[in-house]
Amino acid sequence: MRMQPTRRKKKAAARLMRNVSETDPLSSNPRWPRYQPRGTRMPTTTADFEIVRKIGSSLPDVEEGTAYGSPALKVRGKMFACLAVNRSAEPNTLVVCIDFDQRDELITEEPKTYYLTDHYVNYPCVLVRLSRIRKDALRDLLLTGRRFVSTSTRREVPKRRRK
Repeated sequence: MRMQPTRRKKKAAARLMRNVSETDPLSSNPRWPRYQPRGTRMPTTTADFEIVRKIGSSLPDVEEGTAYGSPALKVRGKMFACLAVNRSAEPNTLVVCIDFDQRDELITEEPKTYYLTDHYVNYPCVLVRLSRIRKDALRDLLLTGRRFVSTSTRREVPKRRRK
């Protein structure tokens, strides 16, 4: 027995057909930018973790590993970049450890590329939308993160005195 399509499926099909019939770029259709047939889109160069891995492996003393179950880049065992695993972050987001001041500058200069969620506010890191960042900016950011982690000193915890 074959099931009839639901109302939602019918509306989606009608919307798709309406969009297909309105794909003339020369018309004054306000919907044109939203739908473009395959092959007519501008090629984009989105970054994913493979590009991050390639750039990171070209840096000195950088090794690949995992952090919180996601792929990460480390320098001498300390993580400086990984994919965001917290639910508050957007998909395809990279976390890079940098100084708080640099983080604030990046977010104010390019808020569409760099952002922050409540979870990451107290950590010295910035969230990067990999779909928005250019390769040269990504390389500079990874260099900054590597430098930040490799030069940061560990805070000394005072030892307890025994009585």
